[in-house]
Amino acid sequence: MRALVIGAGAVGARAIRQLVESPEVDEVLVVDDDPVRQAAIVETSGPKASAGTEHAAADAVLLATPCGMHGALAAHHVGEGRSVVSTSDSIEDVRALLDLDAEARARKRSVVAGASFSPGYSCVLARHAVARFDTVSEVHVARSGTGGPACARQHHTALTGQALDWREGGWQRRAAGSGRELCWFPDPIGGADCYRAELPDALLLVPAFPGVERVTARLAATRRDRLSAHLPMLRKPHPEGLVGAVRVEVRGWRQGRSDVIVLGALDRPAVAAGATAALALRWAASGRWPVGAAGLGVVPEPVRFLTELVEVGIKAAMFEGGA
Repeated sequence: MRALVIGAGAVGARAIRQLVESPEVDEVLVVDDDPVRQAAIVETSGPKASAGTEHAAADAVLLATPCGMHGALAAHHVGEGRSVVSTSDSIEDVRALLDLDAEARARKRSVVAGASFSPGYSCVLARHAVARFDTVSEVHVARSGTGGPACARQHHTALTGQALDWREGGWQRRAAGSGRELCWFPDPIGGADCYRAELPDALLLVPAFPGVERVTARLAATRRDRLSAHLPMLRKPHPEGLVGAVRVEVRGWRQGRSDVIVLGALDRPAVAAGATAALALRWAASGRWPVGAAGLGVVPEPVRFLTELVEVGIKAAMFEGGA
């Protein structure tokens, strides 16, 4: 398998490391706007890695650049008959990627949108939880932390604009930064105030779970985050982010009774996102992923996917306790 990775930032670099260590991968072509960073990643990634270009031929393509233009790049590579995985959590990018569904199906290729920590890993957790219900009615996602500088800037912007929720069969737009909710993440993060934000999770989860009544996504933020969201970032983002977490709450009916399952994960977001994206790329390239354009909520074997992530150190947890 020949993989093309466009973007060697915090998430892309982690994905490259996972890919070069996989026996399924023969070569990884690395592309980055920064030639110094590109050369450094190629040099430290071993003999499987080499410099490439955005339009280089490959079996599958991973888009790990900052948000924006993922749709155009994906359209080019799908047109060339390649499967594409994108880490973008921009609503515009996700919509553009999902619009490639018809062409991807016609070419029998896969376009995997939102293959990050959240959305991405969180979507796999949702699919795993949904399998335990007879009927699923609600999916609620919350996230804490950022992967790298580009991710931090995107999350900063996400607290402005409009949040997108799915409620009772229709889309609802609410002001980002509203709707404070205390969400409990795996320790040591614990409880954190989370708010509506301009996130694409509902766009990916609603098609994955037909009949679901409510899908929401929230972002952990401080008061300063909310007050400064419309301003330039007040301090330089951390180069790879600190420890973050995701929380997925699924509600539905099981054996005639209402029930709720809460799953979560704790890790450095860039590490978890890179591992998730790399695994999705391998599955797409080997034909283990459904054809068409969708998020990770359509993963055909969630337990196997999660198990393979456990093997590289990415672990999930289930909340056990009373309401």
